[in-house]
Amino acid sequence: MAVATLVSGAGTAVAAASVPAAEPLAGVVPQLTWAACGLTEDATAAGVQCATAGLPMDHDEPDGESIRIALSRVPATDPANRIGSLFVNPGGPGGEFVTHLQEAGAGLFADLNARFDIVAFAPRGVAPSTPAVDCQVDPETQGPTVTPTPTPLDVDLDALVDRAQGYVDACLAANGPILEHLSTANVARDLDLLRAAVGDEQLSYLGFSYGTVIGATYARLYPDGYRALVLDAAVDADGYLNDPLSFTAEQAAGFEVALARFTEACAVDQVACSGFGGTDPYLAYDRLLAGAETTPIPADAYPADPRPVTADDIRLVTARLLYAKQLWGLLGLVLSEAANGDASFIRALVDSVFRADSAPDDRSFTIGASEQRYPQGDLQVYLDRGAESWASFPHFGGHSGYTEIHYALWPVRDEDAYTGPFEASASAPAPLVIGTTYDPATPYAWSERLTADLGTARLLTMEGDGHAAYGGESACIDSSTEAYLVDGALPAAGTVCRQETPFLSPVPAPTTAAVAAQALSGLLP
Repeated sequence: MAVATLVSGAGTAVAAASVPAAEPLAGVVPQLTWAACGLTEDATAAGVQCATAGLPMDHDEPDGESIRIALSRVPATDPANRIGSLFVNPGGPGGEFVTHLQEAGAGLFADLNARFDIVAFAPRGVAPSTPAVDCQVDPETQGPTVTPTPTPLDVDLDALVDRAQGYVDACLAANGPILEHLSTANVARDLDLLRAAVGDEQLSYLGFSYGTVIGATYARLYPDGYRALVLDAAVDADGYLNDPLSFTAEQAAGFEVALARFTEACAVDQVACSGFGGTDPYLAYDRLLAGAETTPIPADAYPADPRPVTADDIRLVTARLLYAKQLWGLLGLVLSEAANGDASFIRALVDSVFRADSAPDDRSFTIGASEQRYPQGDLQVYLDRGAESWASFPHFGGHSGYTEIHYALWPVRDEDAYTGPFEASASAPAPLVIGTTYDPATPYAWSERLTADLGTARLLTMEGDGHAAYGGESACIDSSTEAYLVDGALPAAGTVCRQETPFLSPVPAPTTAAVAAQALSGLLP
């Protein structure tokens, strides 16, 4: 999830008591025409199909302006025993799985694909759905991630506000009325129409990270609309929407814990970690950052962009590679190379993977800002939170507080947003929430909170590291999830599964292109 925002005082939040028990609007269930769309031999062989659905931009005006939602699916491989469609969302906000299915087919959902059509959809505002949000800015110099990252020693409020206002103005100028209709609640409304469009009486859903907010919102708006909801790497939906500054601080704390776990593992297994840090990788990491602050590290072996690598670049790559334990070996390699004076791998990752396109950040921002209740007016609260974050989270505090000011300046709110409560119906099937004990991006406490808020949900725990649990991390997690989705069988209360992902060094002597490809594959759910 690249979740990075939250809520506060002013704004138009929908009152909890106003929640309707929504039903599909008469006459707007879209007709879908599926056509082959595999982009690789494997996907073509799997029979991947695509369609687009015309849906109302504003569900209060079903005959008004429309949007086009992109979908892809892999038909069930055992049609005689097909249950229906399983809708999958990978998170974000702003993530989509449509193109991944076109390229990879069912992939990690192959076992579920026997009984389900695996269906991906790009939520409203997210390409390849149209219109798609794109603020058309340079992600490094004008995007929402401020570099160099401000610290309490050099923070300049006027400069932060100017940068944030410029970004907000660019987003407003480059995008149209879709900005007023991006909330999670509207995605849930879309999802119910898509469920009807594929012919399912009730929804089967597997959501990761921010996708769990979509699922929890659906459960509230459509209490009789689902047969199974799996919410993996769960987000504290109430915190995400109603206290975003605290939410991002908790996420920074999660990454601090993950870094400590990674460096401890490095000390134990120097082979897997490519020799980074010797007996004290944590200290070595701090020294690497300090050295890069003073003298950026050369990246001459990446001719596409040989600019030296800064401490900000190292922190960015570290955070992203901590998302998946299978990427720990890659993280050890790129840190080891940098410590030896060559940061070309880090530069390749920054440029080709993490800052190649600003649009995902634009979508995450505009979707969140349409519904999150960030403090408005008094910007001192952002300075105070920035100072607190750096004091509490010395490696990952830079994106909490100082660099959230653009949320305070965003003027657009979705009047149809929903901000809780998230209690599920006692007469509906119990959702299955999955949490990983050392998940850096969605801390385990969020899974506990969402389980409590839903009321009827069952929490399934994976002892381990990385973001999200289903899909090859643990046979226990996979079998429990599949039993629930297929048969409605919940795991026993208190079930704890062990992660089975090893800490391994990457392939010998990788190229910068191979490093980027491995990072991309490991970051997909």
